Order: sequence, then C-alpha cells, then structure tokens
Amino acid sequence: MSRLRTLCADATRALSAAGVGVSVMARDGAYGLAAASDPATERIEELQLTFGEGPCVDAFTTGRPILIADLDDEAAQRWPVYTPAVHQAGIRAVFAFPLQVGAARLGVLDVFRTRAGALSRDELGQAFTLSDLAVTTLLDGQDGAHPEHDVDEAIEQGASLWQAQGMVMVMLGVTLAEALVRLRAHAYSTDRRLSELAADVVAGRLHFDRDHS
Repeated sequence: MSRLRTLCADATRALSAAGVGVSVMARDGAYGLAAASDPATERIEELQLTFGEGPCVDAFTTGRPILIADLDDEAAQRWPVYTPAVHQAGIRAVFAFPLQVGAARLGVLDVFRTRAGALSRDELGQAFTLSDLAVTTLLDGQDGAHPEHDVDEAIEQGASLWQAQGMVMVMLGVTLAEALVRLRAHAYSTDRRLSELAADVVAGRLHFDRDHS
C-alpha cells in the first residue's frame, strides 16, 4: 500500500469520513486518480472527471476549499449531474481541499461523508494538515524506491484520456473539447469509468462513429 493510500485511509478515520481520495489535475484538463482509501471511494472520486463538475473541480479551479456540508437542492442546482450521482452512492457531504505549492496547483484532496453536517473546527484543522501531508507525499514520491510513482501513474491515466480524446476527435470530426463531451456522455450512459472507456478507445476496443456516438 502506497504512502498516499495510507494517508487517505488515515484521513478517513481522523475525519469520521466514508472515504478520502486524492486526484492530481492540470489546467489543460489532464487528470488522474492518485489514491483513494478504498475501491468504493475510488469510483466516487472519479465521478468528477466523468461529469466535469463537482466540489473537487471547483476547488482546483479556484484554489480554495469547497466545503459542502449538505448536498441539498442548492448543490444540485450548482452541480446538476454530479450531485445525484454521489447521492446514489450514499454521499451526503463533500469537502474538497486544493493541493498546491504557492501558485502551483497539484490536485485536490476530497473528503466524503454519508451524513450531512459541517466539519468541526478541529476536523477542519486536521484536514488542512492532511492536505499539506498529501502535497509533501506527492512531491517526495511514494514508498521510497520509486520517486513520484503515484503522480506518474496518475499522469499516465491523464495521457491515456488525452490520447482517447484525440482519437475520438478524428473519428467524429469534432473539436477536442467536443470529443471529451462525447466520451463523458458515453461513460455516463453506460455507467462506466471514464479511464476504462479511454483505455478501450486507445486499444481499439471501442470505436465512435458519427451516427452512433
């Protein structure tokens, strides 16, 4: 188990959460899941990429924590696709903390809870401390023997998605942005993870055409 995954598991216990995940992101849209406390949280964490919206995406974009103590109707208006999807997974509160060094943004640490309610003052302080530890872990590398192992793996996932976007762009004769929209729509309609879908496109197992995309 990597240090980052261990950190997510520790954070889950410390913050009385259902799960914690860490994703690395880039302003050009590249994304990768670095670690999660458990497989269920890993799938929930990846929803942000599939839908392109949610507290975690906003936290990365703004560079500020997005603390949603209750995924209520107001949250559904703000994130109309993401909110019902995580609701279905039993999540009722999400707290997203940007991982950054100065102006450089690395990604987001996300805390998921199955009950509504704000983090206490102590929990909020612990979350910021754990976010700092996540930044240090990402920069220092994992398990000592393979520096930046999790970051490299996450970037590789992002590269696969980027390659799939390019292939769909050519298949359909659309823009790169539209290609990502088509990929997300297909992932949503088939209830599959976007990373798995991208891998199938790159491997030639999935083909998009202009009539049936």
